[in-house]
Amino acid sequence: MKMEETFDIQAYMTEGVERVVTDAIKATLKNPKESAFMAKFALASRSASKKRRKAEDEGEHRPPFMIASITSRCNLHCAGCYSRCNHATTDAEPVKQLTGEEWGRIFNEADDLGVSFILLAGGEPLLRSDVLEEATKKPNILFPIFTNGTYMNGRFYDMFDKNRNLIPIISIEGEKEVTDLRRGEGVYDKLIEVMDELCARGLIFGASVTVTTQNLKEVSSDAFLKKLSDRGCKAVIFVEFVPVTDESKDLAPQEEEREYLKAEISRLRKTHPEMVYISFPGDEKSSGGCVAAGRGFFHINSHGGAEPCPFSPYSDINVRDTSLRDAMNSRLFRELRDGGYLLEDHPGGCTLYERRHDVEKILQMKG
Repeated sequence: MKMEETFDIQAYMTEGVERVVTDAIKATLKNPKESAFMAKFALASRSASKKRRKAEDEGEHRPPFMIASITSRCNLHCAGCYSRCNHATTDAEPVKQLTGEEWGRIFNEADDLGVSFILLAGGEPLLRSDVLEEATKKPNILFPIFTNGTYMNGRFYDMFDKNRNLIPIISIEGEKEVTDLRRGEGVYDKLIEVMDELCARGLIFGASVTVTTQNLKEVSSDAFLKKLSDRGCKAVIFVEFVPVTDESKDLAPQEEEREYLKAEISRLRKTHPEMVYISFPGDEKSSGGCVAAGRGFFHINSHGGAEPCPFSPYSDINVRDTSLRDAMNSRLFRELRDGGYLLEDHPGGCTLYERRHDVEKILQMKG
């Protein structure tokens, strides 16, 4: 079943950005410094939306989000990690990764194009302080930093205090038992220590939760979320587990679990506005299909390859050799957007992972 062709993806994404920004302002009202920054960012976000709208009216679609995996290094070996399963994260010393200067150029181009959010991931992004320094130079862009939290120290606390556009998003799986089971013994206690320090310093931060069949009820419960809120957490990003091996398929939420999570998030947005709630890919259910491949976001890997999504690690263009604008309009992205691969009504999960053989066929086609 195809979604309606009249769906306005630019309007949908702009509304999504505005909702996130509005919710963030509400969530930071008790923190004057953060609230002032978010109000200023709201103006920059509206300006970026106008850039994207103007480009759309001229026939060019530009997404408001970008994911940047800035390193392949990580000190943890989380069970079922998609990045390690895809060999994007390894224990080997990284080679030929983008330099801090190259990432700085990408951030400049993103700003010019009207990108409002760049999610910094890895590996472990705190291992690339040079890239974080480049991000501090772009106050018009919000940089959520998805970190395992184990490298947080005074230097990073000071950086986040001086540069409010950098927002740490702490990865946590629920309570102590389930977090340590997936991430390693002692990780939960370290994360609580980090959250308490961020809260004591008045720094805004969020949490990223990988939702599985094992922790679904726990991570969406009022009890767990209250603990996060009490520690100063202002955003929770629920990321549905995507299996990249047959052994981990039983961890992936099915339709019943997705509907439960959808209902819980809807309830939480109404009853607990002190935090922002984002579901991925759950929020795509009403977006006219998958928003990867530049419809709503795209991914740049640590070596510069432009990929539809971190869960779909395929690329036919590298930002080392071209502009970011050309990368977000690569042949692969255009084929995926124009060929209906992203518009199919699907029960949930990752559309492009489920259709990875089709993606591979597109890559083999001659341009």
